Parts: sequence; structure tokens; C-alpha cells
Amino acid sequence: MSDCIFCNIINKNSPADILHEDDDFIVVKDIKPTAPVHLLIIPKEHIDSINHIEKKHRELIGDMFLLAKKTAHDYEISEGYKLAFNTGRKGGQLIDHLHLHLMGGWNEEQK
Repeated sequence: MSDCIFCNIINKNSPADILHEDDDFIVVKDIKPTAPVHLLIIPKEHIDSINHIEKKHRELIGDMFLLAKKTAHDYEISEGYKLAFNTGRKGGQLIDHLHLHLMGGWNEEQK
């Protein structure tokens, strides 16, 4: 999708600091972070939102959570982090391409 910023980043048509890339996902920093560590785990397959997943996406979604766990460990936040999917405009989704927010790095005073 040429109008999807995440697809453009995945296809190297838009600049981004890609922190991780494999056959199925990229990981980038959120441009408006709400936590000291706020990363986005984005599947390369364009899926509009969690409302658009099907049974065929089970492995992809499972791998997304495993990558979140690994990334939390790599960024030294594995002792406390949040995972979130925003779905639809009313749910805070701003980009119509499925992505998982990984947020952490708070100290005790920030909780």
C-alpha cells in the first residue's frame, strides 16, 4: 500500500531507524513515545488492524509476541513492560497497519 507509512518504511521508500528486521517484522522507535522505551513491532505483511486478523495469522501473531519478549530483554526492560494494540480511531490507532506497542523503562516513581 503506497499510502501506508509502515509499508513505505518496510519497502525502504521512507527513512526510519530500523532497530530490528527479519523476514516477518521490523522494530522501530515510536515517534511520539509515552514511555522511556517505546518501540513498535510491525509485521511486514500489511494487515489493517487486529480486527482484520484471521486464523492464517496465528503463527505471525505468536511470533510477534515472542519478538516483543526478546526485544524487551534486549532493551533491558524485561522486568516490567506493557504490550498494546490500538484498534480503530476510537481506540487510538493512527496508522492502519497492525503494530504492537512495547513500552517500558519506567522507574518506581513513574508508575
